[in-house]
Amino acid sequence: MLNKYPMWKNIMVVLIIAVGGFYAIPNLFGEDHAVQVVATRGVEVTAQTQATVTDVLASNDIAVKRSELENGQLLVRVQNPEQQLTAREAISEALGDKYTVALNLAPATPEWLEALGGGPMKLGLDLRGGVHFLMEVDMSEAVRKMEEAKIADFRSQLREEKIRYAGVRKTPRGIEIKFRDADTVGKAERYLKTRGTDMVYSDISSGDNFVLLANMSEIYLKQIKEEALQQNITTIRNRVNELGVAEPVVQRQGAERIVVQLPGVQDTARAKTILGATASIEFRMVDDKASPTAAASGRVSASSEIFDRRGGGQVVLKKEVMLTGDHITGAQPSFDEYSRPQVSISLDAKGGSIFSNVTKDNIGKPMATLFIEYKDSGERKEDGSVKMTKIEEVISVATIQARLGRNFVINGLDHKEAQSLALLLRAGALIAPVTIVEERTIGPSLGAENIESGMQAMIWGMAIVLLFMLIYYRAFGFIANLALMANLIMVVGVMSMIPGAVLTLPGIAGMVLTVGMAVDGNVLVFERIREELLAGRTVQQAIHEGYGNAFSTIADANITTFMTALILFAVGTGAVKGFAVTLMIGIATSMFTSIVGTRSVVNALWGGKRLKTLSI
Repeated sequence: MLNKYPMWKNIMVVLIIAVGGFYAIPNLFGEDHAVQVVATRGVEVTAQTQATVTDVLASNDIAVKRSELENGQLLVRVQNPEQQLTAREAISEALGDKYTVALNLAPATPEWLEALGGGPMKLGLDLRGGVHFLMEVDMSEAVRKMEEAKIADFRSQLREEKIRYAGVRKTPRGIEIKFRDADTVGKAERYLKTRGTDMVYSDISSGDNFVLLANMSEIYLKQIKEEALQQNITTIRNRVNELGVAEPVVQRQGAERIVVQLPGVQDTARAKTILGATASIEFRMVDDKASPTAAASGRVSASSEIFDRRGGGQVVLKKEVMLTGDHITGAQPSFDEYSRPQVSISLDAKGGSIFSNVTKDNIGKPMATLFIEYKDSGERKEDGSVKMTKIEEVISVATIQARLGRNFVINGLDHKEAQSLALLLRAGALIAPVTIVEERTIGPSLGAENIESGMQAMIWGMAIVLLFMLIYYRAFGFIANLALMANLIMVVGVMSMIPGAVLTLPGIAGMVLTVGMAVDGNVLVFERIREELLAGRTVQQAIHEGYGNAFSTIADANITTFMTALILFAVGTGAVKGFAVTLMIGIATSMFTSIVGTRSVVNALWGGKRLKTLSI
């Protein structure tokens, strides 16, 4: 029988639309004003912290809607913006500087819906407001640092191999190593080539001037720049987390640039200062001659200083700095032969030489690792700039077991501490300077205006389309309108289901465009049905032929548009990608609703019946 869907196909249509509708529901609940608490300085957010925060809020007469401790972060929802500001100040004062307390907007989705994976769509910067930075990494500085490290490497390697050289220096054409005779040049070149393929060597000797020129290979240069970019992205991402921003975007753009988008952040100066702030490491000897009693009262010798120790207590260190973190080239958590956690640290050649000299006379003595960081104090100077607070704390004390060189380990830590220390050492400082080349601030009111404008465009566009379809195609127009509504719900549902999908203003434009494309498919089908009826076909034959003949046209148009959107997604960035994602989802759902969805309803209403006319 013509125009009858099997039962399973009808159930499938209903289920797919129902699932889309279910995951679109969370967008109806809006957002709660909340305060986010994140541990930053060697502490954890625990149930005890949650209880403390609850007590603090209760003492300030702030009613808590919900308090959630998840993934080491505490999210406390309150009733209104006034309570939110008061809660942040009260919690910051109670917890101290070991925690970051930030304002947040949390989805007000019911818990039962969240348990089933439901959540609202994520809004982009242009809809929610915030700041956008485009940062450029100074790759020349990263290469310069690596060249300096290579110069120190050449000196130490040639000394170890007992190859005498007259000098090593950086010149515009590369690193030049001078020797006294041609034989030594050849011997040095053969030896250095065995040490790796990072450098390309060429003998440029002339007359009595015996010189070996070393240049970085193209592959090595590319590797240095890639590592510099990735390291800076990691560092900036860690700093963004310190800001307590929900759903930040930190991603590369091209070979040398990083895009940072901080939704909800309106203080550009604070964000810029924190993103560009510096953190460093110093290695110092512990002053084991200092009297614990005197130290407890703050009395130490002129050559020593007292520092707080992470986890509690104090320790007296000598003022002389043995080594700074500038020489650290790598840090990885690992385990020793007894499966005890440790951090394996690698230094550059210069750092290794310095460390070797200073540790040979201090074997058996305790050495401390001092972490120094500049953080936003929340205050401003008279000139309006952000006032930074210098934070110094000892993160580990370990005994020097032997003379240390370029590679050594820090032990005496538990597994979590080892991982944290390795992360701090790796991501504490930017490996190459970054410059902000583009900066935009989008206010929350502008974001709200964007949402309002986008919604107005969609509502009016849909209203006109719905009215036209109802008047022009009558009963079939009503079915097309139902399909259009289902399509919009499915787009919102799918956007809410995809973890990385973000709705931007161009994304709303994509949804509006999808509305037009969805109805376009129905227009093609309905016109084909009309043509078949005018050609003298029966109603059932006209419906069957109409959908069958229009399918290839609809598919061709949608597939070519989908491929265009796919290319936009592949090569575009930011807002362009948002538009492409929305358009691709819209094309897929509109094909489903306009072909399968409407056919299912048409079959159910008129399929298999002996009809003489159709309301089309």
